[in-house]
Amino acid sequence: MRAPTARPAQDPGPAEGPPPRPAPSPGARPAPGPRAAARLRLAALLGPPLLWLTLAYLGSLAVLLVSAFWTTDSFTSDVVRTWNTDNLHELLTTPVYRTIALRTLSIAIAVTLIDAVLALPMAFFMARVAGRRWRRPLLVAVLTPLWAGYLVKAYAWRVMLGHDGVLNRTLAPLGLHGPGYGTTAVVVVLAYLWLPYMILPVYAALERIPERTLEASADLGAGPWRTLRSIVLPAARPALLAGSVFTFSLSLGDYLTVQIVGGKTQLIGNVIASQVTLDLPMAAALSAVPVVLIVCYLAAVRRAGALDSL
Repeated sequence: MRAPTARPAQDPGPAEGPPPRPAPSPGARPAPGPRAAARLRLAALLGPPLLWLTLAYLGSLAVLLVSAFWTTDSFTSDVVRTWNTDNLHELLTTPVYRTIALRTLSIAIAVTLIDAVLALPMAFFMARVAGRRWRRPLLVAVLTPLWAGYLVKAYAWRVMLGHDGVLNRTLAPLGLHGPGYGTTAVVVVLAYLWLPYMILPVYAALERIPERTLEASADLGAGPWRTLRSIVLPAARPALLAGSVFTFSLSLGDYLTVQIVGGKTQLIGNVIASQVTLDLPMAAALSAVPVVLIVCYLAAVRRAGALDSL
């Protein structure tokens, strides 16, 4: 009986897999990876708007602040580009400018507080009380005033606050009268104009509160006021601060409302507008006041996490 002969081993051939990459030629740059390509696309997308922001906004703001150190020739009214601090010294030592700055700051704070007090219950009703099918119509109702023009709303309030306006006619049978034109009218109109900017972030914050959190608070015996104090207000606090950034800064720089319903009231905005054609360096020095106040306010609310809610 013949023994079986051993078969020659077959060559398994090349291993399966992707073909080897060719070696890069000397001096050739390696192809960018996915992250590098994504960064290049992001830079190409954001580069032009950031460049425009830097040149058009920050550049003009820098020129404005630099011009505050110039002066105006009293004879020719031409701007003299000589470095000095006369305008800033006059701004700090003149009682009229200090009074106007404090009045503007107090009005901005009053408008912010009024909007916060009004926005919290309105946003809570929209987010937690109203049914889901009513939330969108209520949100549209809050946004609808933003579709109307600024001047239209301001002049509508001028008509209502006038001597023969709707407000005085409504209060006349009760022996009362409206505030008329003045500081109170400015606060009322500004609070109305900027109220949606306070409601929207607060509504978004309250809508994110889990329902089980409120139910757990009720199951543990907490009443409505305890739940409001321990759960709702801490959740709404960053949103209130975020909304206050809009109401405070917009009120601080407004100058049209005070011209329409302010009567003889003077704020920084309309004083700057009147000084632009008379003394441009002084107007620039006055413009530095709201810029400094807004920067200080942003630095304060940033530590509370308000900017994360914008």
